[in-house]
Amino acid sequence: MAEAPFGLLAELTHRCPLQCGYCSNPVELVRRDAELTTGDWLRVFDQARSLGVLQIHLSGGEPLLRNDLPELVTHANGLGCYVNLVTSGVGLSRDRLADLASRGVDHVQLSLQDATRAGNDRIAGIKAFDRKVAAAAFVRDLGLPLTVNTVLHRQNLDDVAGVIAMAEEMGADRLELANTQYYGWALRNRSALLPTREQLALAGPVVHAAQERLRGRMEIVYVIADYHEAHPKPCMYGWGARQLTVAPNGDVLPCPAATVIDSLEIENVRGSSLHDIWHASPSFNAFRGFGWMKEPCRSCARKEIDFGGCRCQAFQLTGDAAATDPVCSLSPERSTVDVILAAETTSAAPLVMRKMR
Repeated sequence: MAEAPFGLLAELTHRCPLQCGYCSNPVELVRRDAELTTGDWLRVFDQARSLGVLQIHLSGGEPLLRNDLPELVTHANGLGCYVNLVTSGVGLSRDRLADLASRGVDHVQLSLQDATRAGNDRIAGIKAFDRKVAAAAFVRDLGLPLTVNTVLHRQNLDDVAGVIAMAEEMGADRLELANTQYYGWALRNRSALLPTREQLALAGPVVHAAQERLRGRMEIVYVIADYHEAHPKPCMYGWGARQLTVAPNGDVLPCPAATVIDSLEIENVRGSSLHDIWHASPSFNAFRGFGWMKEPCRSCARKEIDFGGCRCQAFQLTGDAAATDPVCSLSPERSTVDVILAAETTSAAPLVMRKMR
C-alpha cells in the first residue's frame, strides 16, 4: 500500500485575472459552472486530512475569485493543516489578507512574471505589477512567510538578476525560479517560450551566486530547464508518491498535468473517496514504483533519482507514458527533443495569451 501523501494541491478554480501564456493548466479550462461546490471542497479537505495530508495549497487559477475562500481556509485550518495561499496578488487587499490570516492562512505564494512593471504586465497580459508589489507589502506587514514564484522562459530569463533583486525588495523568504514546464498553455506557446542554451548559460551563474549571497536570508530554488539537460528532473519525486491534485471539477490527479495522458483513467471526488483513489485507482498506481519501467530506465542507476522523468512529458513527446522521458540523454528518443530545440529556440512565434473560452 502506498504511503500517505503529505500535500494536497486544491485547484479551486481555473478562472484567473492573468493571461499568462506559460500557464500549465489545460487549454480547455474548467468553467465556473463545473467547479466543485463549497460542500464538495469541505468533504475533500476532510478526506484529505483523514488520508494523512498535512499541507493544503489553495491554488487555481486565482483562488481569490472563490467567494467561499474564507470558509475553505477556516475549515482547512480547523483540520490542523498548514494552509498555503497561491495567488497572483490581484484582488488581495490588506483587509482581505488580514481576514484570511485570522482564519488560518499560514503562508502566501505570490507569482511574479518579470522584474519590471513593463515586462511583468506584458507577460501577465494585464496591469498587475503594482498590485503584486502591494500584496507583498501586505504579507510582510502581517508577518506571514512569503514565497515569490517566477516561471522562467525566453521572455524573462535575461533579467533573472532583476527578478532576484525584486524578490529581495518584496521581502521574500523564498524565491522559486522555475523554468517552464511544457503542458497546457505552455505547450501551445513552447515556440515562444523555450530559452536558448546561451540564455541558460548566462542565467545559471547569476542564480548560483545569489544562492550563496542570500544563504540564510532568502532561499532560492532553481528548477532546471530539462529540455536542455542531460537528465530529467525528479518529477513529483515519483508518481503518486507525495502529493495529489484535485482539479476545479473534482478530478483527482497524481500530478497537476496528468490529464494530458488521455489513456489514463481519471477518477473524480464526486464518485470516489480520496482514500480509494490514492490507494487503489488505476491512475495512481499506473507508474508507482519501478515495475512499469522499460529499458533503459529499468536497469539504470538513476531510476531512484529521477524516477524515469516526467510521465506526462514522455506521453506528449512519444505517445507512450511508460517511455523514458525523452529529455534524458539515455533515451532512445532524445533526438525528438533535439529537433524541437533546433527549431523552436530560434522561432519568432508570438505568445498566445491564456483566456477562458
